[in-house]
Amino acid sequence: MKAANGDGSIYWRESRGLWVASAYLLMADGTYRRKEVSSKTRDIVVRKLRDLQAKSDKGIPAEATNWYLDAYLKYWLEHIVKPSKKPKTHQGYELVARVHLIPHLGRKKLHKLNGADVRLLIKRVRSTCLCCMHGYDQRRVAEAKCCAIGRCCERRPSDRLVEQIHAVLRNALQAAVREEVLQRNVAKLVQIEGAQYDTNRGATEDQARLLLKAAKPTRLYALFVLALFMGLRRGELLGLKWEDIDWVEKTLTVRRTLQRVDGALRAVTPKTRKSRRTVPLIELCLDVLRTHKALQAKERLAAGAKWVDTGYIFTTEIGTPIEPDNLRRDWYPLRVLAGLGEMRFHDLRHSCVTLLLRLGVPPHIVQAIVGHADVQVTMAIYAHASLEDQRKALDQLATSVAG
Repeated sequence: MKAANGDGSIYWRESRGLWVASAYLLMADGTYRRKEVSSKTRDIVVRKLRDLQAKSDKGIPAEATNWYLDAYLKYWLEHIVKPSKKPKTHQGYELVARVHLIPHLGRKKLHKLNGADVRLLIKRVRSTCLCCMHGYDQRRVAEAKCCAIGRCCERRPSDRLVEQIHAVLRNALQAAVREEVLQRNVAKLVQIEGAQYDTNRGATEDQARLLLKAAKPTRLYALFVLALFMGLRRGELLGLKWEDIDWVEKTLTVRRTLQRVDGALRAVTPKTRKSRRTVPLIELCLDVLRTHKALQAKERLAAGAKWVDTGYIFTTEIGTPIEPDNLRRDWYPLRVLAGLGEMRFHDLRHSCVTLLLRLGVPPHIVQAIVGHADVQVTMAIYAHASLEDQRKALDQLATSVAG
């Protein structure tokens, strides 16, 4: 009986003395090509063919059974990560895979990868100087002062970077387990100590007042007010458009975040489902937005034909979106004037959380305002209470017990 179209072919190959089965199967690039399997017995070759066809039907490429890690990582990034994750996440995963995973483990067969290989990778990463690896010092040419002239500066990767490398490998292998390419995720066998974060970097009430005073004369005063009072992320602030402000209901809706991905500025969906939110605007914020809108109208007139109408609230002086990294130019002088030391712009978001919680606002309300995915994230920022908070708590205990 003739096989139906798509069933594949099974036949005896006299020249090799083997049974051979062939069929059109899914490849990693999304196309279908004819692949062969062989065996000395017909039953085994039939079983091999049916197994490959079943995996192909599930979307698992035929070469997955014999993949090297570098080929699998490229497939995972393109066909699993890219369609399902944010562009910035895909970019970060691709960088880690290209720079750290593929050079060390790329030529390892996927199904032969073990816990010892992962531990050796982590050990190598921890002991490798980043300057030597990336040639930072070589690009200084005449100013070379360390690795390029044989004086290794021993600039080791941070705990956070090591944690990220392990996380990307773990996520990639877990996807292989879900697709039944692997039986187990060996990266889970290797425990990585989590990086320690300094979450007590928010501004105090006095520092917040100094910051607002220093920012008031600047053209982005409204941005710093929203960052401090609404806890908006940098990308959320720069992605705000005037259409997101409801002047009647007095609300602000976070619909997008502005990011630079693959060399281009993109407006992408917010970080998490709860990041897309509508929050009330207090009169202080409404007032600064009205003032900012009037200032933008003056800049539009001054720019004339050079003005680019993008609809964004916070723009350059000709209306184009603000490069996220360029916000540092406005932030660094302000933090000096306000005496904030090395505080990051993102710590204004932490400041909003901390100051609200200190005022006794319920954590779930704070979570809704700043758009955290989970209330535990909100509380983690406040976990490292200041010495003043601890002293107040102990004073309250002393008053209660000792009178």
